[in-house]
Amino acid sequence: MPKISPELLSVLRCPVTGSPLVQEGDELVATAAGDTGIRNRYAIEDGIPLLLPPELLAAAASAGSDQHDPAAAGL
Repeated sequence: MPKISPELLSVLRCPVTGSPLVQEGDELVATAAGDTGIRNRYAIEDGIPLLLPPELLAAAASAGSDQHDPAAAGL
């Protein structure tokens, strides 16, 4: 499990609530709940926090996979 440095954690904020983030295992977790009453969680991949709001994460993942698929790009 990659540990995010305290210096970096001190400046990172939840993109949805603006609250500070804390590391719990392989995720960063917002310290305040959003409109849904749930604290947002953000994965850490290869030591890099993925700070996309949950509703955009799936769209970004599918868009990223299209970049490497010549058929999806119409080539």
